[in-house]
Amino acid sequence: MFTVTEAQLLAWITPLLWPFVRALALFASLPVFGQRLVPVRLRVALAFFIALAAQPTLPAMPAVPLDSATAMLLLVQQVIIGVSLGFAVRVIFAAVEMAGEVIGLQMGLNFASFFDPATANQTTTAGRVFGSMVALLFIVTNGHLAVIAVLIQSFQAFPVAPEPLAFVQQMQPQRWASEVFSLGLWIALPLMGMLLFVNLVLGVISRVAPQINVFAVGFPVTLGVGLIGMLLTLPLMQAPFAMALERMLAQFR
Repeated sequence: MFTVTEAQLLAWITPLLWPFVRALALFASLPVFGQRLVPVRLRVALAFFIALAAQPTLPAMPAVPLDSATAMLLLVQQVIIGVSLGFAVRVIFAAVEMAGEVIGLQMGLNFASFFDPATANQTTTAGRVFGSMVALLFIVTNGHLAVIAVLIQSFQAFPVAPEPLAFVQQMQPQRWASEVFSLGLWIALPLMGMLLFVNLVLGVISRVAPQINVFAVGFPVTLGVGLIGMLLTLPLMQAPFAMALERMLAQFR
């Protein structure tokens, strides 16, 4: 009679279980893949496929009984690491979207806000344009493949161990939010300087020729200059995006 012991069953399940949980937590928080438009079954299938395909390169996983407290700690650790990796990528997306929000504010387009059902947030036109462009850039430049590669490498840097808070103490993910402001302002700075110069010129015109209605002239001029600036700066977004993404992902290697 064919029998399987508990030790043999754990030896078969645990090498696949913990990478699957970490990958599933990543896809739940990763931009583009974590949106409501992506079915849950697709995320589960991708996580399972990645966990299965990465078996030859992964280190040995501890065989822990699944009904023990240690297994719960291991589960929490995988969720924290996977969500943190997705959050690191989301920080870059938020920085680019913030740049669009700041540029839209300078252009006078922030009054044109609408509800985005994909993210369930109130967004503006300029922010949505920058968000869509960075999402396309993330896929075109194989950013998703780089994230998956870092996910596999994270098992070497942060092996499966019953210490879920050790990762938080070492990485300090709450500090990554500062990247949103620094990178966002860095991307928006050229266009902000251009729009500031336009506003200064309009201010000088209003003083030199008071009969010109600067409010009627200023809005189309600012809007036109802002749109031209966006057209010129969007193709140059790849360099800062790739550099920021590489810097954030390097922390998990």
